[in-house]
Amino acid sequence: QMMKFAWDNYKQYALGKNELRPLTKNGHIGNMFGGLRGATVVDALDTLYIMELEDEFQEAKKWVEKSFDLNVNGEASLFEVNIRYIGGLLAAYYLTGEEVFKSKALELGEKLLPAFNTPTGIPRGVINLGRQDTRSLFSPCSGMSWSWGWASAGSSILAEFGTLHLEFLHLSELSGNPVFAEKASTSQLVLNRVEKPQGLYPNFLSPVTGNWVQHHVSIGGLGDSFYEYLLKSWLMSDKKDSEAKKMYDDALEAIEKHLVKKSAGGLTYIAEWRGGILDHKMGHLACFSGGMIALGAEHAGEERKQHYVDLAAEITNTCHESYARSDTKLGPEAFRFDAGTEAMATRLSERYYILRPEVVESYMYMWRLTHDPKYRQWGWEVVKALEKHCRVEAGFSGIRDVYTTTPTHDNMQQSFFLAETLKYLYLLFCEDDVLSLDDWVFNTEAHPLPVNHTNFKA
Repeated sequence: QMMKFAWDNYKQYALGKNELRPLTKNGHIGNMFGGLRGATVVDALDTLYIMELEDEFQEAKKWVEKSFDLNVNGEASLFEVNIRYIGGLLAAYYLTGEEVFKSKALELGEKLLPAFNTPTGIPRGVINLGRQDTRSLFSPCSGMSWSWGWASAGSSILAEFGTLHLEFLHLSELSGNPVFAEKASTSQLVLNRVEKPQGLYPNFLSPVTGNWVQHHVSIGGLGDSFYEYLLKSWLMSDKKDSEAKKMYDDALEAIEKHLVKKSAGGLTYIAEWRGGILDHKMGHLACFSGGMIALGAEHAGEERKQHYVDLAAEITNTCHESYARSDTKLGPEAFRFDAGTEAMATRLSERYYILRPEVVESYMYMWRLTHDPKYRQWGWEVVKALEKHCRVEAGFSGIRDVYTTTPTHDNMQQSFFLAETLKYLYLLFCEDDVLSLDDWVFNTEAHPLPVNHTNFKA
């Protein structure tokens, strides 16, 4: 019912725009997708299908067939286009077998390839979808790709170039063209070779030199999905990509050694690392890690398995506390463990909630892997809080401060709310064989991709 409400309002007020602004009842385009439109449509396709909202799915499919234009100009985030559009189209194709989704995914995938024309093969973060000019590797005027202005000194971001592998292997599988798999695998090769400080992966790497630009390490934004894709690349390969698994195991060991901490009140959290100095802060984005560690624990040796299940449960509990300690029962964008504060935001700029999925994502994995009923209970608390504080007349909106019961809405129904938050909540209350974890791997936008369809070896 929540999904139908979110979709119906998007369709009524914003169809073809990227997201719905539910308070003003209009559409939002934004600057992440470089002229592409319909982000909410593509992100919502598989959720509508899984929930058996058949009429709504047909509406979304029809928009993709008739109105989804790939001949666009403008600077797009390689990462966002890949996880939302390529991921959404691939999942819709694998779930339905409808050729339109496959052909659009492949056509869009080809437009992303110029981003990889760098001296190292590590892609830059921004791609101009309209200009496929390959004359110069270095000129920012060639209309190809360059890095986000705010990224450290023209560097590429770990979570961005490290979150292409799953989708690009499937693009190669479906097209018969190995170029996609080869491009995505280059990043893994470079990262395997480069020196890691204390075994940790900093968030910024130069696509020109292949060296780290600075030593900031985070399991939250900028780093997060790189670790997730190491584990999931191994799972998707039917456990044949042993290099990805070793990189994951070694990274997790370093994270546990250097970043995992316990607060005075007994809460386990993952701190951030800035050139050797710890920042005792955990972002909402880092709350996916409980689910990831639990998923990886299934495949650890017997002696390590219980250790990782326990660690996953502790981190997920901490993220639940960040929700439980707020007046709205929704969690802040980031929470801290310092100066007597535990699992709460201390800065005004970190008190917002934008309908993010990472906490319920971990509840879903923890439920599937332990069947402890508290995870469904915690999920239901989130459902009630979303209905109470985020549902408005024409959709769902983020809120600016989780610590007040009369929150101000931010007027944005994020596309990932339909792709991820509602999907993970729905799956939390489904039987385990609905998108079984044995057969499907979720990309970092919660788009399910099938295991072991991949002959293209990383």
